Amino acid sequence: MIRAAESRRTDADENLHFEQGDVESITFREKFDFIVISDVLGCLSDIQQAMENLRSACHERTRIVISYHRIMWDPALRAAQAFGLKMPQPHTNWLSSSDIVTLGRLAGFEVVRMSRFMLAPKYLPVLSNFLNRFIAPLPGINALCMLRFVVLRPVNDPAPPQDLSTTIIVPCRNERGNIRECIQRIPGFGGHQEIIFVDGHSTDGTVKEIERVIAENPDQDIKLLAQEGTGKGNAVRLGFAKATGDILMILDADLTVPPEDLPKFYNAIASKKGEFINGSRLVYPMERQAMRFLNILGNKFFGMVLSWLLDQRLKDTLCGTKVLRRGDYERIAANRAYFGEFDPFGDFDLLFGAAKQNMKILEVPIRYRDRTYGTTSISRFTHGWLLLRMSLFAFSKIKKQ
Repeated sequence: MIRAAESRRTDADENLHFEQGDVESITFREKFDFIVISDVLGCLSDIQQAMENLRSACHERTRIVISYHRIMWDPALRAAQAFGLKMPQPHTNWLSSSDIVTLGRLAGFEVVRMSRFMLAPKYLPVLSNFLNRFIAPLPGINALCMLRFVVLRPVNDPAPPQDLSTTIIVPCRNERGNIRECIQRIPGFGGHQEIIFVDGHSTDGTVKEIERVIAENPDQDIKLLAQEGTGKGNAVRLGFAKATGDILMILDADLTVPPEDLPKFYNAIASKKGEFINGSRLVYPMERQAMRFLNILGNKFFGMVLSWLLDQRLKDTLCGTKVLRRGDYERIAANRAYFGEFDPFGDFDLLFGAAKQNMKILEVPIRYRDRTYGTTSISRFTHGWLLLRMSLFAFSKIKKQ
């Protein structure tokens, strides 16, 4: 595309200059008044990193204009692509306006304006112009438009403090093959790091492997706790009760959430962009075996249900990685009797407790990976029915106050 533009340069375009680079790894050498991101965000591997890199191209008056198409138009666009009516493009991220607002906030931008355009993307004499100019702006119909535009401006957020201590809780059951890799892949961030493995009655040698890893890494603060009860929720509560860090994190031992993403969670909580940081697996395309189709539908369903229940927008309620400050968790734990210990998984327990305490919930998109060792203990139908019952119980406690 740049070569095509260069070939059309005329003498009148002598001040027109082209550069090529990877927005996910570049640092800009000059500032710009406007930055246009047209149908790019959906193709990026790490949108948050790309937007953080754009900060180096911004001055205080810079405006970033983002355009993207709604996910509901994907079938029509892929059909057009199959018939040669549209330029081919890779599988795109599942982005909503709220996702872009969240990613912008994480990278230090705030929304100035959001708009919707275009009902007829294919030119039809008279008709397409009429639909796009006069019908598309109408209330209600406007929601069906293909294109979304978001305008952002940079805000001067203070840099997150790097001296807060962190406790990373790793619930595990029969995860022997992931233990060593887990320790090797957790990056350094913040101040002191404490890693607590909570073993839930493993039978594959997980405990011995954790003990070996602890012995091999005497310079790291790694602990092992034996779970007396059952379920991930019980393991997390035990780990949090023994934690000493300022910030509490959950990292599932199956490593389907990459440990390398934990600094994003740290920066979000340390800079106070949110008070409860929840991972979201439903923005980026995930690896083929990472989540089965019915699980994806179930996660989207419960995301909508809990968004309505808690009056805060949630896209993925069941991602295992959740982060909050220890003082906030202690307030949730002190008021747990309001909901009771009804959640064996721990996700709803923490989300309901955070909402009850009026904590600001913020989602950090992550790339969900395939499990490389062991098997999942999730039962789609049994656990799905249990989650539905918990949602109905929460309705009786929250919406009927």
